[in-house]
Amino acid sequence: MSLDPRPLAPALAAAEEAGTAVLRLDLDGVRSKAALMRRCAEALEAPEWFGANWDALADALSDLSWLPRAPARLLAVTSWRGYAAERADDWETLREVLEEAVDFWRGRPDAAPLTVLLAGPGPEAGRAPGTAGRGPRRRH
Repeated sequence: MSLDPRPLAPALAAAEEAGTAVLRLDLDGVRSKAALMRRCAEALEAPEWFGANWDALADALSDLSWLPRAPARLLAVTSWRGYAAERADDWETLREVLEEAVDFWRGRPDAAPLTVLLAGPGPEAGRAPGTAGRGPRRRH
């Protein structure tokens, strides 16, 4: 796990107590795109139409109508370092999809914002600033 769950748990509990809808995406043991999509579907409580691909994930994250009403939404991604190290291209695509979802909800003042928390340091933590980034990628 990339972060000791004890410090994270009180913060997530406090967010829930404040009315935030908290979703937990634990990537511990996930080593394939198919497994990632299953975990995303579980974490998002995705409806049956979820197609288990990048576009379906992007669509689900820009909908979220099945979630209870809340003033804000928080997606806490934990234990992601192993997946990021083993599936670097898929990890970059996931990050792009998550960033696009955050931007989508930020642009809608009448809707609850979405915040994504990547809990713990990533595999690029030791790299010099500006060396880890990649340009936009096409989803498959």
